[in-house]
Amino acid sequence: MNESFLNKITQGDCLDYIPKLTDNSIDLFLSDIPYGISLDDWDVLHSNTNSALLGKSPAQEGKSGFKRRGKPINGWAQSDRNIGLEYQEWCKDWARKVYPKMKNGSFLFVFGARRTIHRVINAFEDSGFLLKDTLAWKKPSAHHRAQRVSIVFERRGLKKEAEKWEGWRLGNLAPIWEPVVWFMKPYKIGGTITDNILENEVGAMNIDECRLNDCSPTNMLEFSFRKNEIKIHEAQKPLDLIEYLIKLTTKKSQLVLDPFMGSGTTAVAAKILNRNFIGFETSPEFYKKSLERIEEVTASNIGELPIFQQTLFEKNG
Repeated sequence: MNESFLNKITQGDCLDYIPKLTDNSIDLFLSDIPYGISLDDWDVLHSNTNSALLGKSPAQEGKSGFKRRGKPINGWAQSDRNIGLEYQEWCKDWARKVYPKMKNGSFLFVFGARRTIHRVINAFEDSGFLLKDTLAWKKPSAHHRAQRVSIVFERRGLKKEAEKWEGWRLGNLAPIWEPVVWFMKPYKIGGTITDNILENEVGAMNIDECRLNDCSPTNMLEFSFRKNEIKIHEAQKPLDLIEYLIKLTTKKSQLVLDPFMGSGTTAVAAKILNRNFIGFETSPEFYKKSLERIEEVTASNIGELPIFQQTLFEKNG
């Protein structure tokens, strides 16, 4: 059944298509899923919305980050306390459909937000998966907005209070890292991971091919975007990061599933590394742009180069 979806991105909701995939056929699940933090329309995964959500204040006009209004942590209504649980149920809905499609002992990498990643973990564990580790992707930079408390008080005419709170700010620390949850589908009870590798060819790590500066991989991933790397999605991840995770856990010709393809980075990385892929994307805009990225990789033939030469190609090409 996978032939209809193999090595292409299908436009549509993954909930409609995942059940059509072949059971026990996927070697790796790798996806930068919606985070459930109301980043944009596609990220509003709860029913408690109002006219202010995703709006813009004058201070947000023309900004590259924090372009739309989300909900504060405290919420605008008591019903906002249900948002996290609704997101968890949404994750569980498709995670349960993914479970039978994965090979026993296969790995799953799921990108998430620091505030909602526990919901993803709950959903996946409830769906039968095992939590193996939580990795951290350290970003080269981070958008940061922390409003001065003193300025807020000054605007209210509270001069004394403004002086008292000089140097204090509202908001969060600069978000320099993002969690990547590493799950595993259980293998046969009574067997060993070595038995599973022999049977399904999944469950091992390609350490020698993933050394960085001659050091073994750690669970801190520091990857940046390549020079002139195409960016078409505000939540897009660096191609080198996605390539690394694919190369760490799969062999050539194995099958990678990404149900939330977005900018198509997983498909591009799989193609460069000579892996097969299946992907789904609901947005017509991102679907079209992701296909253009794949076509560009095919035209450049950089997939025939070793990874260190691919990087040089991107920097000097």
